[in-house]
Amino acid sequence: MCSCWRSLEWSPLRQEKKARLSFSHLAGKATCLPRGGVTMSTRPPMRPPGSVPAVLLGFQPARAFTGALCLQQSSLNKNLNGYHASGTPAHPPETAHMSVRKSTGDPQNLGSSSPGKKHSKENTITINCVTFPHPDTMPEQQLLKPTEWSYCDYFWADKKDPQGNGTVAGFELLLQKQLKGKQMQKEMSEFIRERIKIEEDYAKNLAKLSQNSLAAQEEGSLGEAWAQVKKSLADEAEVHLKFSSKLHSEVEKPLMNFRENFKKDMKKCDHHIADLRKQLASRYVAVEKARKALTERQRDLEMKTQQLEIKLSNKTEEDIKKARRKSTQAGDDLMRCVDLYNQAQSKWFEEMVTTTLELERLEVERVEMIRQHLCQYTQLRHETDMFNQSTVEPVDQLLRKVDPAKDRELWVREHKTGNIRPVDMEI
Repeated sequence: MCSCWRSLEWSPLRQEKKARLSFSHLAGKATCLPRGGVTMSTRPPMRPPGSVPAVLLGFQPARAFTGALCLQQSSLNKNLNGYHASGTPAHPPETAHMSVRKSTGDPQNLGSSSPGKKHSKENTITINCVTFPHPDTMPEQQLLKPTEWSYCDYFWADKKDPQGNGTVAGFELLLQKQLKGKQMQKEMSEFIRERIKIEEDYAKNLAKLSQNSLAAQEEGSLGEAWAQVKKSLADEAEVHLKFSSKLHSEVEKPLMNFRENFKKDMKKCDHHIADLRKQLASRYVAVEKARKALTERQRDLEMKTQQLEIKLSNKTEEDIKKARRKSTQAGDDLMRCVDLYNQAQSKWFEEMVTTTLELERLEVERVEMIRQHLCQYTQLRHETDMFNQSTVEPVDQLLRKVDPAKDRELWVREHKTGNIRPVDMEI
């Protein structure tokens, strides 16, 4: 919260000082705005990433929301300045709230807005307990990372839930994407596991087939080639067995390990941001409660003052002072609640930026990790094909050496029974 807001005194004896501070605050309100134009916009970017210059990322998140709230609080202070000194409110209680109801056609009406509370008609608007610059008066905002389609720039508002009448926080959409990625990674691991099982079964069946005795009696060079065919099956079985083993250690297991760590990170991020958002909503409820109490104290003070002036009551000056003290206390409570709300929103802002960038990093890491291991899969497959080719090459060589004439010669030499042919019988 801006120091100018904290420094305002509520005592009726400080009216002149308050007036000077209020004027000084309004005159220097630009200093309350975020540096470098880095604020949170509820409007879509005017230019796509890549078409605007990069900004320094050394921004101060706490200033991003409090800048607009400084203007809101200054306007509220002007309303409060009058009634403490004079005993009557500067404006009717209805205007002291500075409420503005958003039209149903406004693109920022992203769901169930806070009930009728749109603070500072000129500068801010509150949607689901989050305060944004008013879309009718805010300047164009610079993206935090204008050269990228970064998570930290596009998920601040809530979105209507297509499954129901509620809303879904932008961060929840990011979590859903991450959880879907985790599920896809699980299914990829299961796919690789099925491939491993197929390879193992294939290797087992090849090894069994290589031991088959069919056609074992074939002789000669053809017999040697046939024996090599069966031996190549045993070699190929070994290749596929090694392939399945490498798939498990170099592809499936890393995918599963990454998924488990990814799951833990998502759970931590989910709980952390959800707690901050709940705290923000709680602070906002406290602000509205304090605002309502202040309005009631204003009305009470105004009524007692009017009764005293027209002599309709026996109220003494002491009663007026008591009502004024209660009104002052209500104003102090409102300032304290607004300060706590701003602190909660600034913390949520900072953690949203940090956490969304972490989700972005994890998503890049997940995609890159899967890409690398699928490349490893194809590399192992190429190696398997190469090794399989090497098991077939001896078969090819022996098949090229098959010579029926030579085989016949060898067989005849070994099994001949005589080379003298029969002749005709003579009488």
